[in-house]
Formats: sequence, structure tokens, C-alpha cells
Amino acid sequence: MAKNEAGSILSGQGGANTLSDRVYEQLEEGILDGSILPGESLNEIKLSAEFGVSRTPVREAIRMLEQKSLVRLVPNKGAVVLGVDSNDLRDVYTIRSYIEGLASRWAAERISPEKSKRLREIVDLQEFYYMKSNPDQVSEMDSRFHETVFSYCESRRLEHMLKDLHHMILHYRKQSISEAGRTEKAIAEHRLILEAICSGDGDEAERQTVIHINNAGENLMALLEKESKGDL
Repeated sequence: MAKNEAGSILSGQGGANTLSDRVYEQLEEGILDGSILPGESLNEIKLSAEFGVSRTPVREAIRMLEQKSLVRLVPNKGAVVLGVDSNDLRDVYTIRSYIEGLASRWAAERISPEKSKRLREIVDLQEFYYMKSNPDQVSEMDSRFHETVFSYCESRRLEHMLKDLHHMILHYRKQSISEAGRTEKAIAEHRLILEAICSGDGDEAERQTVIHINNAGENLMALLEKESKGDL
């Protein structure tokens, strides 16, 4: 990353409050999307020059990455990237299967006509973009559907945990849903979750959500296995 490019990126990060937050966001994005590979070392001096900042915000950003278990501090070597491996992905999908179902249950218990309409519009849009062969918008609607359900559960703690898990695997979720055949199935699964939530059926909303997550997880692991064997 060139220094002037990094500087322009940092100046454009409106959501970050400090330089360390902005450096962290860029490094995290690189690690999660695979452009910064596991095993790479994060050199404070080099990163300071690339981002056009002092070593202090870089050091703080690396500390934040360590707290997220995305890097490991190694004596005499500095921060080494861990990234997200297949074990992490399995863990995330297993955890999601337990707590995201709860979010759907609570959303069903607290749904209103206005919220039902909004949720239905999102699924309709996802199907529309699928029919228009627009995978980027399909993925965007996929994330929006889940995040909307999180917000409808009306639990800040649960919403925060789920958003964090989704963010960690966003790159892989985009990869999975774009696979031939998976998008159509995912939309159909979203509709089953939607109908259960809108009808106020917490049991069914939870059950359909767990099925959806398990299907998505199995699809992703199969896709990664194909990649590892060079079948794709």
C-alpha cells in the first residue's frame, strides 16, 4: 500500500474516531478479506510510513487486532497475522446456530406490522437482485436481512455479538452465497424465517434460522474443501 493511498484511505474513514481506529479498520479489512495473509508480519515502522502516521496509532491498532485474535505477538518478530482459518469458521457457524436462532425468536415475539413490512421488502429485494444477476446487491441484502433481524430482537448485547461474528466472516459469506445454487436456496430459507417472524411464531423462527445457518456453514466448508483440492 503506497503512503499517499493509505493517507487518502485514512482521511476518508468517517466511521472511525481516532487514527488508531482507522489503521485498525484497514488492517482488519485486509486480514479478513485475505489480502494480508496468515503468517505475514506487521512491521510498525513500515506500516507507519505506509499510513503516514506515527508508530503510536499503529501499535495501538496491532494491540486491538491481538485482542480480536487476528494477530499474535511473537518475541523478536513482532505481530504475526493469524487470520481466520477453517476451525474459526466452524466455531463461528456453531456459535451462530445457538444465538442467532434466539435473535429470531425474540424478533418474532417483538415484531410489528411496520417491521414485518421492512423485513419483507429486504427479502423481495434480494430475490429481485438475484433475478437481475447482481451478486453484490444479493450479498448486501443478505447482510441487511440478518442485521435487521438482529435489531428487531431488541437486545443490544445479542445484536453486538452477532454483528461481530458476521463481520468476521463477511468475506466467506459473500463467497458462499455466490456459489451456483446456494443463492436461490438461501433466499428460500430467508422467506421461511421471514414468515415465521412475521406470524409471531418464535419456535418456528428459531428452528428455521438454525437450519439456515447449518446449511450455510455446510455449504461454505464444502466450498473451501473443493478449493483446497483445486477442484474450483
